[in-house]
Amino acid sequence: MTALTVFCAGGFCGYYVVWRVTPALHSPLMAVTNAISSVIIVGALIVAGGNAFDVSKIMGFVAVVLASINIFGGFIVTQRMLAMFKKKK
Repeated sequence: MTALTVFCAGGFCGYYVVWRVTPALHSPLMAVTNAISSVIIVGALIVAGGNAFDVSKIMGFVAVVLASINIFGGFIVTQRMLAMFKKKK
């Protein structure tokens, strides 16, 4: 029950943070979410590296794959957003 409560509170906080941010701060916000995904992938690697082969190892592997996609995709999107603000020569 505690994990569900933390998940719901995190979801509400994330929703309000994203919608209250001014458009000028969206690029730094994207960079912070990429950093959070990097922390998540470390936890997923710890779970996937356990000794016993059970459901947690499979879920850890899935978490590693999804977090990796999120990290690399986030960096690509952030790079494109920053390229829009560069002056054209």
